[in-house]
Amino acid sequence: MLLAIDIGNTNIKYGIYGDELVASFRVSSRLSRTADEYGSVLINLLASKGLKTSDITGVIMSSVIPSLNYTICHMCEYFFGIYPVMVGPGIKTGLNIKGDNPKEVGADIIVNSVSAFGKHGGPVIVIDFGTATTFDVISEKCELLGVVIAPGIKTSLEALTNNTAQLPTVELESPKSVIGKNTKTSMQAGIIFGFAGLVDNIIKKIKKELKTEDIKVVATGGLGEIIAKEVKSINVVDRTLTLDGLKMIYRLNV
Repeated sequence: MLLAIDIGNTNIKYGIYGDELVASFRVSSRLSRTADEYGSVLINLLASKGLKTSDITGVIMSSVIPSLNYTICHMCEYFFGIYPVMVGPGIKTGLNIKGDNPKEVGADIIVNSVSAFGKHGGPVIVIDFGTATTFDVISEKCELLGVVIAPGIKTSLEALTNNTAQLPTVELESPKSVIGKNTKTSMQAGIIFGFAGLVDNIIKKIKKELKTEDIKVVATGGLGEIIAKEVKSINVVDRTLTLDGLKMIYRLNV
């Protein structure tokens, strides 16, 4: 079985693949954790699904936190006896990056772009609702034409609550009305409908710049489903997009 590891700014996502996705787990990204701590947590998560370390025969990893790479690689070597395939310069992806400096493109953007093109075809826009909100634009020839980076939804909410004296932390869900009747619904309306407007406007501008309306829009990330309910131009919500992309890239390289 393949262990796919996606190290994000907020969470680390694990996916276990046979022919298809067998299990997936999510743990918080903490620099203070040791390889032993990450390993013991992962082993217990595997055991909860009836899986053992000996079931893992390959590992692939993408990361946007370089300082965590050594810890997770060491965990894989110690607990599974395997050094991960790393998504980075020199790895085969099939993706042609058209940016000014391809080396600065994040591993998460590369993996999502490969996965979206492989699963949904092109041209396609991938919107990842993570710590940042990213829009990846992929052509019908599997070319990454460029990226838009905006603040993340939770990041914006945290900035709002941390920098104001009287605004509380609220659950991220769509309120019934855009006009809030109390602090909670007022904040929810501003965050959810505000980001829906941001997303809708950026999609419109991308389509206008490419001079086409015939482009699929795929959302992923924890809050993708909430925003997709408010933005009609989002065609698909794909929660396993990144992990599936890691599986595709592993098969290209091993």
